[in-house]
Amino acid sequence: MGAARGAAILMAFQRSATARGPAVELKLPPLPPEPRCTLVIPCVDEEGSIEAVIRAAMEQRYPRDKIEIFVCDGGSKDGTRAVVERLAALDARVRLLDNPGRFPGAAVNEALRHATGSVIIRLDAHAAYALDFVAASVDALRATGAANAGGAARPLGRSRYQRFVCAALASPLGVGGSAYRDAGREGFVESVWGGAFRREALEHVGGFDAGARANEDAELNQRLWEAGGKVYLSRAIVAHYYPRPSPSALGRQYFTYGRGRARTLRRRRRLLSIRPLIPFAFVTGLGALGLLGAVSSTARAAAFTLAAVYSAALLAESARLALRVGPTALGLPLVLPVMHGAHGLGVWAGIADAARARLGGR
Repeated sequence: MGAARGAAILMAFQRSATARGPAVELKLPPLPPEPRCTLVIPCVDEEGSIEAVIRAAMEQRYPRDKIEIFVCDGGSKDGTRAVVERLAALDARVRLLDNPGRFPGAAVNEALRHATGSVIIRLDAHAAYALDFVAASVDALRATGAANAGGAARPLGRSRYQRFVCAALASPLGVGGSAYRDAGREGFVESVWGGAFRREALEHVGGFDAGARANEDAELNQRLWEAGGKVYLSRAIVAHYYPRPSPSALGRQYFTYGRGRARTLRRRRRLLSIRPLIPFAFVTGLGALGLLGAVSSTARAAAFTLAAVYSAALLAESARLALRVGPTALGLPLVLPVMHGAHGLGVWAGIADAARARLGGR
């Protein structure tokens, strides 16, 4: 399927599929041994990291003539575009695209309109990729017949706080048993980090939710499952990402995640798992008890008890995890409350977004 025809199909589906889901069940033909792959790197102001990611894409152990690399820039104000243009002058496979939608989902949709690959692979601008990342992704797609195949989200800390975050993400209190956080997991799952998508599958479900600032990957994978496609997690697909380096940056990230979850729930009417809403329930419960505590001693006691139980759980999990991953786990109390609180508040912000949209008649 050519890029022009694919763009026309994508735009037609996007007008309805992201809200209603496809009417026809997804059926994928067998994938050839070495399909052409389009690597998509969404970015905004990534001058310090974009070159390493592009070079990792350029150096993949996969036939050179079967790879094209699109860097979709959402309006960078630093030197990101200059770095991309310099690398594009060295390798004709690298191409800089404008992403008027700014967000990652919009970037992949924009790349899909220009892509000639039958496999669309999303790369993160804050990550390090194994040189067989593309080959392993293609192998997983071919072996499983999945619509999307990806690896685990493997965090890699460079600063002390990033190492604290890495430890927190190794804890069930931090990730709630998310399969895509388990580097030892193999099999069909709800979602994966990033992903290598069959082009037909992306076009069938209408591409990404271009207006989503976060959670766009989970929302898309949910639509793939609802359409009859499958999502596969492979141990052989290896990449590492760098967590946010400070509590404020981590809080902003998880606030955005929560807001994205609320958007997904609003659009899809359900989630594949209730796990992402647990922080929201905790924050809501604690907040409600705190407000009622102004007039009720029983509510004050309940709020104190809930906070004490949560604090004890944090300390106990820090000690348990320290025995397994080392002393960085003792930083859990500096990380998990930020993640949980910001995520829960982000869901409330997403609910407020929905209320404003309804009152505004949109």
